Amino acid sequence: MKFAYLYVRVSTDEQKRKGYSLPEQEDRLIKYCESNKIEIRGVYREDFSAKTFNRPEWKKLLSILKKDKAKGEKNVLCIKWDRFSRNTQLAYEMIEILRKCNTKVLAIDQPVDLEVPESTVMLAVYLSVPEAENARRALNTSNGMRRAKLMGRYPCRAPIGFVNLTTIEGKKYIAPQYPEAAIIKWIFRELAKNKYRMSVVRRMAIDKGFFCTSSYFSTVVRNPVYCGLIKVVQNNGEIEMVKGNHEALVSVSTFYEVQDVINTKRKVLPRKDDLKESFFLTGLLICPYCGRKLCGSFSRGSRSLYPYYHCRGRCKTRISSIVLNLSYEKKIEKLVLSRNASELFFRVMDDSDLENTKSEFLNERAEIRRQISRKEIAMSKARNLFVEGKLTFQDFRELRKEYLSRQVCLKNELEQNATKLEHIDRQAKLNYGDIIEIFNIYKTLDPADKKHFVKFFPPENIDYSTGDLTIKLPNGLSKILRFKS
Repeated sequence: MKFAYLYVRVSTDEQKRKGYSLPEQEDRLIKYCESNKIEIRGVYREDFSAKTFNRPEWKKLLSILKKDKAKGEKNVLCIKWDRFSRNTQLAYEMIEILRKCNTKVLAIDQPVDLEVPESTVMLAVYLSVPEAENARRALNTSNGMRRAKLMGRYPCRAPIGFVNLTTIEGKKYIAPQYPEAAIIKWIFRELAKNKYRMSVVRRMAIDKGFFCTSSYFSTVVRNPVYCGLIKVVQNNGEIEMVKGNHEALVSVSTFYEVQDVINTKRKVLPRKDDLKESFFLTGLLICPYCGRKLCGSFSRGSRSLYPYYHCRGRCKTRISSIVLNLSYEKKIEKLVLSRNASELFFRVMDDSDLENTKSEFLNERAEIRRQISRKEIAMSKARNLFVEGKLTFQDFRELRKEYLSRQVCLKNELEQNATKLEHIDRQAKLNYGDIIEIFNIYKTLDPADKKHFVKFFPPENIDYSTGDLTIKLPNGLSKILRFKS
C-alpha cells in the first residue's frame, strides 16, 4: 500500500456512549500510515449516521475515487468497520462499487484480507454486529417510549404550542408555550364552527403569528396531544389512546368535533349559508306564466344586496324572498294541534310519572359515577405498583386495557343517562301553549331543517304581487293539525 484516503466518522450518540471522537480516530490512522510508510491523499471527517451512505463527506470521497479509477489501486482506511457502515446489505453494495473503482476498504483494528475466501466470514461478522447493535438499541428505545406513553408521559419532542421541560426529580414533561398555545386554541375553536376551510383558518393564524406549512398545519389539527390524549401504537399495530399527564389546550369533544369537520368532504361556507337562509323555498315555486321553477339570487341595490325569487326565462315574475319567506312563516306559525290530538297527548303525559322516573335515572347516574371513581382508584393503585416494580409491564398493560374499555362503557352509559334526564326536564317544562302551538319554533330552525320542513308543507296559491299564499296539509297530518283563527 503506497497511499490511502483516511475516513473518520462519529455520530453524537456514539461520542457519548463509547468515547469516539474525530481527532482520536484521525490521530491513530495518521500514526498507522507513518509506521507503514503510507502516503495520505486526504482526510474526510464525518459527523453522520452510518445507517446509509447518504453522507456528505462520503459522497465527496466517492466522487474522487470514481474520477481516479484508472490511476491504479487506491485504498480507504478507517478504524473499524462500523465507521464504514452499520447496514450489512448497503455495505456489500458499496464494497462492490468501490471494487469497480479499483479501491479497497480496510479497517486497521479489524483487518480482513479480501483475497482470502475464508476472510469473507469475518467480514460478515464485522458488518452484522453493528447492525444488530443498532436494531437492538432502536427496539429498546421504542419499547421505552411506548412504556412512557402508557404511563401518560409524552417522551417525544414537544409539538408546536408545547415546550419540553424537566422537573427537579429529573422527569421530563411538556407544558403549554405561549403565545403559540393561545393561537392553537383559537384555531380549534374556528375549525369547530365549520365556517371556513382549513386553508383559510391557516392564513388567519399566520396573520396572528402562527407560521407553519400547510402540511404541518394539517398535522397539528389532527394531533390528539392538544386535547390531552397520547396515541400509543402497540406491537400488533393496534392504536390506543391514553390520557396524558400534560395540560390539554382543548377539550376532547372539541378535538373530535374538529376531526369530523376537517374529514368531511362537504364544507359549510358563509356564502352558501346565506343562500340557503334566503332561498329555502326554491324548488317549490312555479312561474305562473311559463311553468318553470323559480330560482333565487341577490340583486345589487344602491346600499346593499337584496334577495329575490325570479323566473329563469323572459317572464317578469319576481318577488322579494324576504316578503315571501315572512308570509310563509306566518302561515306556518298558525298551525296548531287539533283538539283531539292535544287531549290525547296530555293524557299520555298524565299517565307518565315523571318524578319517579327522574328519581330512578338520578340513582342510576350516581351508581355509574361511583363505578367510575372505583375504577380510577384501582387503576391508580396498579400504576403505583408498576412504578415500584411489584407489577410486571404485561400485567399492567392488561389491567390498563381492561380499565380503558370499562371506562368507555361507563362514560357512554353516563351520556345516555344525561340525555334521558334532559328529555324528562324538557317534558316537565312543557306547558299547554308549547304543546298546542308546536310550530312556533320554525323561525329558529337552521336553513337545512327549513328546507326539509317545507317539503312536508309546500306553499300553494301564491300571489307574486302581494306575497299571500296558502299551505297544503298532507292527508295524514291534516287529521291532527289545523289552522288557528
